[in-house]
This record gives sequence, C-alpha cells and structure tokens, in this order.
Amino acid sequence: MTYSYRRTYRGPIQAALLDWAGTTMDFGCMAPAVVFVKVFERAGVPISMEEARAPMGAHKRVHIQKVTELDGVKARWTARHGRPPGEKDVDRMFADFVPLQLDCLSEYSELIPGTLDVVRTLRGRGVKIGSTTGYLREMMEINVRDAKKQGYEPDSAVCASDVPAGRPYPYMCLQNVINLQVSPLEACVKIDDTVPGIEEGLSASMWTIGLAISGNEVGLPLAEWRALASAEQASRRSRAYERMRMAGAHYVVDTIADVLPCFDDIAARLARGEQP
Repeated sequence: MTYSYRRTYRGPIQAALLDWAGTTMDFGCMAPAVVFVKVFERAGVPISMEEARAPMGAHKRVHIQKVTELDGVKARWTARHGRPPGEKDVDRMFADFVPLQLDCLSEYSELIPGTLDVVRTLRGRGVKIGSTTGYLREMMEINVRDAKKQGYEPDSAVCASDVPAGRPYPYMCLQNVINLQVSPLEACVKIDDTVPGIEEGLSASMWTIGLAISGNEVGLPLAEWRALASAEQASRRSRAYERMRMAGAHYVVDTIADVLPCFDDIAARLARGEQP
C-alpha cells in the first residue's frame, strides 16, 4: 500500500484583511462611484450609477476600462464619438479620475459603524489587521489619515498600485501576509464588499466574509438605506447576499459590525483541521 501525509493547521486566526470603501469607511462605497460617473460625463458619454459600480473593487484604471467594455456604454460611446472607446480614451479618463478622486475622498471618509469595536476585539484576540484597496497610494494616504483621526489604523495597508496586479489576483493579500509576518494563509480572513474583493481572498487561499449591505452591492449611504421600507430592504439584501454567495464567499453578513460570529466559526473550523 502507498500512503501520503498532509500537514493540517489547527492554530488560531492570525490576520484579518479589510477593504476600505464600503467595508471600513464610506458606507455605500460612494466616493469612487460618483467620480466614475463624473469622468464619463466629461467624456461626453453619461453612465448610470449601476454601470459605474459594475467592476467595483478593481484597480481604478482597470475599472474604467471594464466600464467602457459594457455593451450599453460602448454603444453610446460609438454613437457619440463615431468609434468604440480605446486605450487612449481609458488613459485620458483615468488621468481625469485621479485628481477628482483625490479632491473628494475626505467627504466620504466616515468610518462605518462597528469598525472600531470589531478591530479592537480582534486585536484583543491577537489578530493583526491588514488592508487592501483598489485605490492608488496617494488616495490611500488620505484614507489612512482620515481613518487615524477617527481611531482606526491598520497594521498594514496595501494598494493596487503597490503590486503587479490588483483584484481579483491575490497579490495585495499576499503582500499583507509578508508585511504582517503571518503564516499560513488559511490563518487569514479577507473581508470585502465587492465580488472582486471576495475573489481576491479566495485566490489567496484565505477565508472570506462578504459584506452585503454597507458597500457596492446595495450602493446607498447609511441614511438612505435606513430610510428604505422594510420590504425594499429585504429585496435588496436578498440580491446582495446571493451575489456574494455566488462569488464563493464563505460567509455573508450585512456589515462589518456583524463579522465576529464568523470569526468564532472560522476559529472552530480551524481547530478541527478544516481549510478554506
């Protein structure tokens, strides 16, 4: 008979990697969405908020390119300019995007309720806090500064511009692992409000928690979400949960305020020798 043996990690959770907009700050992930709409408007091709949000989570230049590839946007662009959008158009819009985003980030920097309590609890359990974002480094510096004023400061902050490729590739997660000096990968939990962010965590062989309400899937500021009728909330919640589950998230909850029971369950699963 031939046997093979496999090591199994049964230790504690060592790191939580959190997204920024829509996860820890900017309820509704509004800052990038409003700027994408403005950038395409300047290019003479208005887009809807739904179109602006479709690729959310990707590197911002990649995001713009993916919006231009949407059938409706491509058709309107061709009707307006007499040709489909190309690389030079994407470059030009990305150049417009950067200063517009830098100018408005602080307007959307309020921490999402529950962020500070969850981070404090996780650190009390010995869990290190990393972060990933589709923002560029100069944008991230604004978020880090504004978050620090409110009491939130992750141990590591990695941007899409810091690595060879952003989401859904795992490189930002892996750079966080290096920065935080944690191992193995199954001892890490990735939390995100976008499908590419969940795919990023899965690609990195980590546990994943999708946030259905506070970010891109519902796409409403907190006050507007709270103002919805309960039936409308239920309908939007159901769609968002389904999207996150279809993306492969191990767990789906409303907001970061609801993640601690997921950590308890992951810890129990690790102790049993389970892997993501």
